[in-house]
Amino acid sequence: MSTPDHPTTGPVAGDHLVFVTGRLARPRLEKIAASLPDRFRWSIADAGVKVAALMTEEIIKRRIELPEGATRIILPGRCRANPDALAAHFGLPVERGPDEIVDLPAWLGLSGRTLDLSGYDVRIFSEIVDASKMTPEQILAKGLSLAAKGADVIDLGGLPDTPFPHLEASVRALKGAGLKVSVDSFSRDELSRGAKAGADFLLSLNEDTLDLAFETGAVPVLVPTRPDDLPSLDRAITRMREAGRPFLADPILEPIHHGLVDSIARYRETRARWPDIEMMMGTGNLTELTEADSLGVTALLMGMCSELAIRNVLIVQVSNHTRRTVEEHDAARRVMYAAKGDAALPKGYGRALLSLHDKRPFVQTPEELALAAAEVRDPNYRIAVAEDGIHVYNRDIHRVGTDAMAFFPDLDVQSDGAHAFYLGAELAKAETAWRLGKRYVQDEPLDWGSAADAPDEDTTAFKKAGHTKHSGPGAPPPGTRDARAPERDAVAPETISATQADPEPPRSQPRLVCGRVVPADEA
Repeated sequence: MSTPDHPTTGPVAGDHLVFVTGRLARPRLEKIAASLPDRFRWSIADAGVKVAALMTEEIIKRRIELPEGATRIILPGRCRANPDALAAHFGLPVERGPDEIVDLPAWLGLSGRTLDLSGYDVRIFSEIVDASKMTPEQILAKGLSLAAKGADVIDLGGLPDTPFPHLEASVRALKGAGLKVSVDSFSRDELSRGAKAGADFLLSLNEDTLDLAFETGAVPVLVPTRPDDLPSLDRAITRMREAGRPFLADPILEPIHHGLVDSIARYRETRARWPDIEMMMGTGNLTELTEADSLGVTALLMGMCSELAIRNVLIVQVSNHTRRTVEEHDAARRVMYAAKGDAALPKGYGRALLSLHDKRPFVQTPEELALAAAEVRDPNYRIAVAEDGIHVYNRDIHRVGTDAMAFFPDLDVQSDGAHAFYLGAELAKAETAWRLGKRYVQDEPLDWGSAADAPDEDTTAFKKAGHTKHSGPGAPPPGTRDARAPERDAVAPETISATQADPEPPRSQPRLVCGRVVPADEA
């Protein structure tokens, strides 16, 4: 799920932060809060429920008593309460903190920077390589899709010996939708036609075809006549500068074992010779022609672009392993821009560039999980991942292992197919997370960074009940483990006043707790 990466405003002198939590999380929160610098004034407000994520606005309003001098209220990241409604009730700013307590120091800005990934200075040209084989309607649909993913310019690629009679119609369709368009072709005729139809850029002109740049208003992308002939690019640049015409220069990135290192050196040399020109890098010769996860390759290339002030990239997606290349370039340009602005390494700028592994995959130690398991008084299974493996526990068992299927004999769900299905799915996900070194959160999808879309979620509403409720014909008989109701939160913490500790009124909607549907007032 998505939570803010940092507070709306950083803590200032005189701030008194109130961290709202539940009973199970309170010891860990106290430990983390105690490690904060002395300039942080804080208190912990225990809402009297075991699972902080299940707190509602009503519970918080009725049960939380703020200490004198409180200035800001911080909710757990997974709390579904509405911060705006609570702010109106308490008369103080209310923010949703990080999902994991271990991330609280970074969320408070103790990493030394404020995380803002809204800015970037690289323009993405996304090529439709087989545009000549598509209809204008298909091209428009594809262009709109690429733009929604982060592309700034839609590049229409021409193919050798393949007619492109609908080129003009395609350019006009894209322009009519408000998109920037470039045309990339070996055919001078196609380049001329595209420019006359309204294309914004022409790829790729060298000193032999440069006259075309003076016949249209489209901005040319200049390339050398051969990748190793840098002087030919210099001559084309000189001609355009003398004419006072805009242009981009691309020394051409070559694939591994076919001149990669030399081509990188040419980018560096071109920037040294022409410190103030606009440049482009086509990344496809590396992302497409290297069978490696493209996200890391893209991050490295975008880092080079950041160092060399190359503010245009041409990307292509043909291979299946580069299916997320637009999203990956978009994420990388934002991270590099933020890091460059901070004169910092590209570390600590979120998880968008991490897909297979996480920097801090384990948010609890085996010892902390053992203490948590000892506090459980209900039959619902909790699943967590620590460095030593997968932990599964409820009031009856606490098992640790690394093979999801090996837990089945201990779980006593042979008579509950829906629950067995749920636990199997969650345990398989947990095993994947443990083996890769990723964060695992029960009932939440794994975070794959920019390599996969994160599901949209309403952060002020509880999840809908799933299919793990076991009732009706075939349900376990009363008195068996699966028929027992979860333990109620009968004892309120000392910080709750007598009037606030009154039982909550019945709520009509059930809650999803560790994969089981329970009445809302039993959360």
